Amino acid sequence: MISIVLNKVAVDFPIYGSSGRSIKNVAFSSLTGGIIARGANNVRVVRALDDISFECLEGDRVGLMGHNGSGKSTLLRAMAGIYEPSSGSIEVRGSIISMLSITQGMNAELTGYQNILLRTALLGLSRTEAARMVDGIADFSDLGDFMDMPLRTYSSGMAMRLAFSIATSVEADILLMDEWLSVGDVEFSQKAKVRLDHMVSKAKILVLASHSSDLVDALCNKKYMLEHGRIRPV
Repeated sequence: MISIVLNKVAVDFPIYGSSGRSIKNVAFSSLTGGIIARGANNVRVVRALDDISFECLEGDRVGLMGHNGSGKSTLLRAMAGIYEPSSGSIEVRGSIISMLSITQGMNAELTGYQNILLRTALLGLSRTEAARMVDGIADFSDLGDFMDMPLRTYSSGMAMRLAFSIATSVEADILLMDEWLSVGDVEFSQKAKVRLDHMVSKAKILVLASHSSDLVDALCNKKYMLEHGRIRPV
């Protein structure tokens, strides 16, 4: 059974070299999250997540909502294994694909084709598996001869199209998304939406962080509201 189970998860970020007043001003701002606490060795920390417990089971579409800095992205990164909980546990059964930062790991000096091999390796594919996917990814991106050019010659929109084409070419049991992706010009956006819809429908679990209550209501059967790193009733 594919699942994610979180049990009393907390994530702390240590703060060095700041006065107590400046830390409090940041931590308790309405636009940021976190609770001031004392961590190991009496180091002052901002607790970005505090006592998070819930489970995602096969078939679930889970929406995470809250203001900027409420902990949504931190929670997704903890679920993806990017952040290790300071306390509590996260148990994941199934493979994960993270759509949190789809351009992360791309190299401006490498060509489009080389970046496909680099990014797919970071996503856990073998070189043989990646080689079988290169042509399909390149075709979907519609970048033509630019695939032989260094990424630094691309516009930001072209780089995003390549990153999207790579990220959505890999299937996994669990899909983590920070906002719904919108990529490129009208023509590319239309086929990108079809591909993303297909990817979401194939995922056994979707966890989506979004500011759009309409989107969450339309897609999700579970909804959690985060406020200063804690779950509050919806």
